[in-house]
Amino acid sequence: PPVYDRAALALSDEERARLEAEGRKPHWRFRLEEKTILWNDLVRGESRIDCASLSDPVLIRADGTYLYTLPSVADDADLGVTHIIRGEDHVTNTAVQIQLFETLGHEAPVFGHHNLLTTASGEGLSKRLGHLSLSALRESGFEPMAVAALAVLVGTSESVRPVADLDALAALLDFSGISRAPAKFDEHELEALNARIVHELSFEQAAPRLEALGIDAGRAFWEAVRGNLARLPEAAQWLDVVTGPITPVIEDEAFCETAARLLPEGPLDAQSWSLWTGALKQETGRKGRALFMPLRLALTGRDHGPELAPLLPLIGRETVLARLAGKSV
Repeated sequence: PPVYDRAALALSDEERARLEAEGRKPHWRFRLEEKTILWNDLVRGESRIDCASLSDPVLIRADGTYLYTLPSVADDADLGVTHIIRGEDHVTNTAVQIQLFETLGHEAPVFGHHNLLTTASGEGLSKRLGHLSLSALRESGFEPMAVAALAVLVGTSESVRPVADLDALAALLDFSGISRAPAKFDEHELEALNARIVHELSFEQAAPRLEALGIDAGRAFWEAVRGNLARLPEAAQWLDVVTGPITPVIEDEAFCETAARLLPEGPLDAQSWSLWTGALKQETGRKGRALFMPLRLALTGRDHGPELAPLLPLIGRETVLARLAGKSV
């Protein structure tokens, strides 16, 4: 890379005066010692930068404002910062900052430079990818720990998996196990990880969040639908299916009439689905998809979703009969 040749150091007093008369104002650089800086990086291991290959960094702009380089070192020294963990795009800055720490009479912190995140296609993450901002991911219903776990564990020797909290995530992080290659932050992987976390939420964990979303549902509903959710807010869709109204899809009217006739008497419970489908199988000879899909379409209006056995008591006998008859309830 091009290196500043320190030409301003050779200016005569007359040349300085002429430049100042033209309204030019100086900026201030830190004169680097032309030596090799060595440090033991938590991720990269033994690292070195030859400062002769670097330009003297600007510390103060012509308008008198500071770049981050000197204030960050001064703050870290003042606050007693012991470790600096950041992206590997800052490796070169480390040599400069170590010299600044030494010049100010402070021991440099321990440094670790991790790999950078890219999109699944290899693009660098940037502000123009607004859909991957933390605020956008939050608004889309992603779990905080799904985002944190993927960001931390991808590109390491650890498998990407659900993690209970930040303390548990920190315990998994081994700097020596971080790959030097860029790590891909794949939205599809985030979706799958998020679904696993939602599936593991207990009713006690989910209840206050469901209530905050305006989803008034009990334990039986949560346990019936959670295994089919990719994101917690999707529970609202299944509450709509349970409470209605929905538009039933009647694929086989005669079969639905038979199903209505064989529906167990009395309130539906956990055993009703098994008894009902057993009776239907015996009378019609149907099994598998041919037996279950017409029932799912009639009762939920959809061709996929949670198991119908726990949904059936939530929908209720009268609503089940009405939907089998094609009524929107």
